[in-house]
Amino acid sequence: MASSVISVQGVTKRYAGHTAVSALSLEVPAGGIFGLLGPNGAGKTTTIRMLLSIITPDEGRVVLFGGAGSGRELSARIGYLPEERGLYPKMRVLDQLAFLGEAKGMSRWDARKRAKVWLERLGLEDWTTRKVSDLSKGMQQKVQFAGALQHDPELVVLDEPFSGLDPVNSQVMRDVVVDVARSGRTVLFSTHIMEHAEKMCSRIAIIARGEKVLDGNLAEVKGQFGKSHVALTFTRNAGAAAGPLADRALVARVDDYGASAEVQLAAGADPEALLKALLAVDVGLSRFEVVEPSLQSIFIARVGADAAHPTARQEA
Repeated sequence: MASSVISVQGVTKRYAGHTAVSALSLEVPAGGIFGLLGPNGAGKTTTIRMLLSIITPDEGRVVLFGGAGSGRELSARIGYLPEERGLYPKMRVLDQLAFLGEAKGMSRWDARKRAKVWLERLGLEDWTTRKVSDLSKGMQQKVQFAGALQHDPELVVLDEPFSGLDPVNSQVMRDVVVDVARSGRTVLFSTHIMEHAEKMCSRIAIIARGEKVLDGNLAEVKGQFGKSHVALTFTRNAGAAAGPLADRALVARVDDYGASAEVQLAAGADPEALLKALLAVDVGLSRFEVVEPSLQSIFIARVGADAAHPTARQEA
């Protein structure tokens, strides 16, 4: 198998004068979970559609499985969960999945058999004869997820797979994604929720305004940002922390979550000096820990506030 399942080489896509993706290059190695990260409007969905030959890049090229063919030609080896729903509302759930399986080259018997297995695994076995329109949005997401996996694809591409799911169903789908990756297959998923990516991905790429701003092994990316971050959890008088956290001799940047915060120390600042300053104003702390930066803080630092609020004309 080729060392890179996906090779994106200088890809650009424009729409009516707007550049959705600009000179993007990525290498997605075989096996594991690769996170394509970025704010809404960054170009993630446009990139995925070019990978799958749904749309054609204006410049550059995409190579899948070492050059075995285009996304359309290799459809049977790829599972795809789009961000938008693509189910037929009047079809019964089992028939819908069997139809999707047959479209990937499975026999009707095998498609129905696999569909039943997946519906049971995802907790939908009691809904097999119901119409898709009878299902909640979360259930429909799980049906489409099953449709992306039931033909045992080598490459699984998931566009915002956890969008709109409650915590229980999110966990069910996360467990499946991890199992797929552990079986040796390759998963690429896009998200703007850093918590999911931090827990699941071995490699990431962050894009903003259609351009790549960061790419690499997640552990190595965190290592590049050093141990200059402090995690805080307040037990009382959190408002009094505002003074020390605004001291630019101590703190370069703060991600403030109310009951907790992540602080990037100023260059040369001693974390003990920050601790003394917080205690001096009677801030109660249940956690004060020098840590690697979270993916959330790295994302904000590299993307910037302006990229987190794209214009209405930008695509996901």
